[in-house]
Amino acid sequence: MTTTLRVATLNVHKGLSQFNRRMVIHELREGLRALDPDLVFLQEVQGHHRHHERRFATWPLAPQHEYLAGDEWRHAYGRNAVYDHGHHGNAILSRFPIVSVENEDVSDHRFERRGLLHCVVEIPGWRRNLHCVCVHLSLHERGRRRQLDAIAARLEEMSARGMPLVVAGDFNDWRHRATSILEGRLGMSEVSVASGGRAARTFPSVLPLLRLDRIYVKGFKVLAARVHRGAPWSLLSDHLAISAELQRV
Repeated sequence: MTTTLRVATLNVHKGLSQFNRRMVIHELREGLRALDPDLVFLQEVQGHHRHHERRFATWPLAPQHEYLAGDEWRHAYGRNAVYDHGHHGNAILSRFPIVSVENEDVSDHRFERRGLLHCVVEIPGWRRNLHCVCVHLSLHERGRRRQLDAIAARLEEMSARGMPLVVAGDFNDWRHRATSILEGRLGMSEVSVASGGRAARTFPSVLPLLRLDRIYVKGFKVLAARVHRGAPWSLLSDHLAISAELQRV
């Protein structure tokens, strides 16, 4: 029976380097395989982009979540932003079966499309399925508050029933309001805080100052948490990846 999980989160910046100078989706795929996580929470995943297909000779023809998953992981994609030449959103990759997928529209206004990608994952030997939510919250305080309330409302019943929970992604939460809401209403803890005492600095990737990317969990002991600084990670996105090793309790 599986008792530990390796979890990672990263805003992939649509497979482009900081300032959109280079395509880095192939290096990103190798980086994720080197981390070897069981679950991956990804934001700004490009489902389709006609202009990039023409601009970059080796742009993958498959959607990025499918290309990154390869044969290693199952995948789910929540399409949030749709435009004439393509679309992007959040994705979850899982080594274990994904038994249900729902993408809830939590956009605060039409110029900033956001969604909560909620996947239920069946892990061998567990009596209760794992509920995973991948998030990319608003740049605006009002929108973030509404989206955090939506996360809490969505998971309160699961939390009360003792279901294991993981909520991860780019919270854009420089005011650090997410922790009080997710701790207070759902009893969750953030892995970097549990491991090292404070949330990790993840943005911008070259010189990280802001603590925007988080992994919140319930039903687990945090064995370790790490922000992946330096090469190659500082060159693969404008955010840094965070990973954690969790033990089921």
